[in-house]
Amino acid sequence: MKEKETVQTKRNIKVFLDDTDAPFLEVEPPVKFEFDTTKIPDGKHQFKIVAKSSNGVEGIKVVPFEVRNGPAISVVGLSENEIIDSKVPVTINAYGSENNERFIIRGSETPKAVSGWVWAMILVFAAFAVYYAIMYWSSNNYTSFF
Repeated sequence: MKEKETVQTKRNIKVFLDDTDAPFLEVEPPVKFEFDTTKIPDGKHQFKIVAKSSNGVEGIKVVPFEVRNGPAISVVGLSENEIIDSKVPVTINAYGSENNERFIIRGSETPKAVSGWVWAMILVFAAFAVYYAIMYWSSNNYTSFF
């Protein structure tokens, strides 16, 4: 009678970037590494992590992420998948932190329109001011505490 042989394979982790065939990282768990995003272009990417247990069973996990090393781009006046016609005013701004020694004020903030609720609050305040002025315009309606 033969004894049962247990085949112990080594645990390992393979990390693939996007849809590449070769892993850019192959190590034994646990692993801690620093991922340098300056080597890949801005945009949507994904890690495909394939881990093998000590008994040879594989597990797969896909982690999507987005890289933005370049300047932040802000567009005011045009939204994604918006249907437009005629003339549309569009403001585009790009700002980043390429220079850490000094702060550039010009262009660091994107101008935006005042929200509708702010205009509503201003109108309510103005209407109350007009009401107050009409009600207490004459001194007959005003009673002093002194």
